[in-house]
Formats: sequence, structure tokens, C-alpha cells
Amino acid sequence: MREIIIDTETTGFRPEEGERIIEIGAMEMVNRIATGVTFHEYLNPEGKEVNPGAFQVHGLSNEFLADKKTFAQIADEFLAFIDGTTLIAHNAAFDMNFLNHELARLKIPAIDDEMVIDTLRLARKKFPTAQNSLDRLCERFHIDNSRRTKHGALLDCELLAEVYIELLGGRQTSLELESLNTNIAGSQIAATLAGSSKPVRKSPLPSRLTQEEIEAHAIFIDELGEKAIWKPFL
Repeated sequence: MREIIIDTETTGFRPEEGERIIEIGAMEMVNRIATGVTFHEYLNPEGKEVNPGAFQVHGLSNEFLADKKTFAQIADEFLAFIDGTTLIAHNAAFDMNFLNHELARLKIPAIDDEMVIDTLRLARKKFPTAQNSLDRLCERFHIDNSRRTKHGALLDCELLAEVYIELLGGRQTSLELESLNTNIAGSQIAATLAGSSKPVRKSPLPSRLTQEEIEAHAIFIDELGEKAIWKPFL
């Protein structure tokens, strides 16, 4: 199961007023384990000045961004990176609103809400009376966030990946329990979002495996013998 942790930094707080994305960070997880594969770009806001309040949050100046690529220049690569994958974001409405405004400028369809999980919503369900910022969640789960003196998209993704795992019950240590936890985690997400207005996917995403890969895997499992634990899943 492939998932993408994602975060953005922006010139301000309202894309409806022309504010722009100036940093995108995204990192890949497979079966809830970080693979080390990332996407990261600083972006030129094309003349939009960085709001002083936003600058206090992330420290990205107009001068620093002046020679960076525009969103239009990285859009295809970014969309290929997240294609068909569940996105995980903290306060996802903020990031998705900005991303969809950037996509709309290029006449590209918006990101489907069905593809997004909001860890802030998960945290509020789990800790309804507590503060649930990323920093507070790191403290609650004993995750070292000492490097986070300013918001940065890729660092925030790394921290959020750890928070996400904890929100789903924590990392299991054995292969058997890891497999079980994957099923449990999916149920937890569904249960957390139950009763909300979030739509349910009408049909599962198609497999990315080729027929050759499926057949090669079957041959490999067969060579392990009748007692192979993967045998029942063929």
C-alpha cells in the first residue's frame, strides 16, 4: 500500500486572494514504512510577495525564491509522483485548497477529496479536548522535533509520517503483526471518518502489477514449498 505524506508552505493564508505555494514537500510510504523516496521543490510565486506573517512561520524570503522554478514548471513531475496515491496531510483542507488553486491556474482537475486523509481530523477524534498541532502531537508521542525551529515542508512530512503511525496505533515489530496492523489501521481510518460527509470510494484502485510480475511472484512462492506463509494468498 503506497501513501504520500505531503506539506506545503505559502506566501500567505488565502489562495482566493492570490496567495501562492512557495514550497512543496512529499515523501513516500509503502505499508506505512518510509521508503526514502521524496519530492521537494521551492517555488517562485511569480511576483506575489511573501506575507510578513507567513515569513515568520517558514522563513522563506522573496529574494530566496526569486530564482526558483514556478509551479507550472514542476506540475507534471509532482502529479506523476502522487498519481493514484492516498495523500496524508495535517490540516489537509489548507494544503489541498492551495494545491487545487495552483492546478486550476493550469486548467488541471482538482485533487479528489477521496484521495486525502487529514491527520488533524484523526487527532481531534482521538484527543478531542487537547491541542493537536503537529508540534503538540510530536510532544504527546515523544517524537523528536527539535530541528523544527521553522516550518519546512519536507521536515514536516518526516515528522507527520511518525505522528500518522502513532495515530493509527503505533508501529508493530513483527511481520505478522505488521500485516495485521495494516488491516486494523484501515479500519481505524474508516471508523474515524464514519458519520462524516467524506465520500466512500466507489471502486478500488486497479492493481499496478503487470501479469509478468504476478506470474514471477507465484513461481517464487511455489519454490518456497507448501509451508510458505504466503501460499494461501496466491
